[in-house]
Amino acid sequence: MRRRPASFLLAALLPALLAALPAMAQDDTHVFRGARLLPIAGPPIDDGVLVVQGGKITGVGGPDTSTPRGAVEHDVSGKVLMPGLVDTHSHVGSVSGGDRSAPLHPDVRNLDSIDVAADSIWRARSGGITTLNIMSGSGHLMSGQTAYVKLRDGARTIEDWLYCDDPINGICGGMKMANGTNSIGSPPFPGTRSKSAALVRNLYHEAVEYRDRMAEAEASEDGDDEDEPAKRDLRMEALAQVLAGDRIVQHHTHRHNDIATVLRLKEEFGFRVVVQHGTESWKVAEELAAADVPVSITWIDAPGGKEETMDWNMEMGAILEQAGVDVSFNTDDSVTDSRLLFRAAAIAVRYGMSRDKAIEGLTLAPARALGLDDRIGSLKAGKDADFVVLSGDPLSVYSKVEQTWVEGTMIYDRSNPDHRKYAVGGYKVYRTTAHEDHMTRQLLEGETR
Repeated sequence: MRRRPASFLLAALLPALLAALPAMAQDDTHVFRGARLLPIAGPPIDDGVLVVQGGKITGVGGPDTSTPRGAVEHDVSGKVLMPGLVDTHSHVGSVSGGDRSAPLHPDVRNLDSIDVAADSIWRARSGGITTLNIMSGSGHLMSGQTAYVKLRDGARTIEDWLYCDDPINGICGGMKMANGTNSIGSPPFPGTRSKSAALVRNLYHEAVEYRDRMAEAEASEDGDDEDEPAKRDLRMEALAQVLAGDRIVQHHTHRHNDIATVLRLKEEFGFRVVVQHGTESWKVAEELAAADVPVSITWIDAPGGKEETMDWNMEMGAILEQAGVDVSFNTDDSVTDSRLLFRAAAIAVRYGMSRDKAIEGLTLAPARALGLDDRIGSLKAGKDADFVVLSGDPLSVYSKVEQTWVEGTMIYDRSNPDHRKYAVGGYKVYRTTAHEDHMTRQLLEGETR
């Protein structure tokens, strides 16, 4: 048998080896040393060590933490390293939902409209946000299915960002609902708060009947072949997922009486719900705690604008915390710029909320509100390697987001002029030409005269 020379074998294997290089690069082990770690699920660690491999956290500890050989070393001495921020309420990516043909659109999927190339996404990255609940507005009682997205690098389509594996049949987010003044209007929209609640209750009763009918059909699959198969209804199917607790309701609601209506609906139909905004939630804090309903606060530092927000209370975070409510913060971008989410927690602490719970309200609490706390929200071995490197304390106005990492890949680097412009520019920063990019670098580096 004739033997092939080693050079021939190397030439034959080279294409396969080259093809494997990107995958191996993604699996690089990274070690971050010297930062003050904020694990969230445990006490802070000074001079900490974070180990990342294959997009997951594999080690968290002090300076004596064991690290593998050959890892890419990162000196982050003097920095603060904490989990990536989770925003439970965002409208970036040009998202849209239901139209004006009806007030209730449970079958509409927000993922079908999100633009992954939108410049607004960079506001979130530069603000340290790694996971978003993107949903449409509050002009409907039910505007559609929200999308939980991970801001991974190099996305070409929304499939690259989704937490679900099957965007066609899977559960890829929550259900956006609303009540109060925004969803009141002319027919077919309700004209009063009471009519709003009646329309929602009727729809959920239809969903209960559909769920039971589908369960009966599934149970009798082995019966008479002449039985007609149950007709699939995408509207009812999404609501059946809500009734089963598999799809969480993310509910826009401000006034205390509107919040009480949400709690009654939850009690009647048994779904999981998060109160979004909750301007007057401090008035019903004990009721929210008893119902085990989290509140995601959209911070308002200049109360007014509409009647529902006139009773805003700057001590709301502290009141809810003391009552035992699970509190998180959101941007409602563009209501609050995604770059300013840290600020909400800082102001809440200024008005009496504990520091630990306020920082948890940026990370682990919102992860719980989305049902994703098994993967994100804290620095813990086995969780996704989503984290932020800060120049200083997260609640200091002087601190900057220096790096944002998602699953072990850096998606934002403040030292990169093409990234930094989204942190320091105006509200709208657009993609630019090569010449404009060069001029931007000169401005940022102080080279222009």
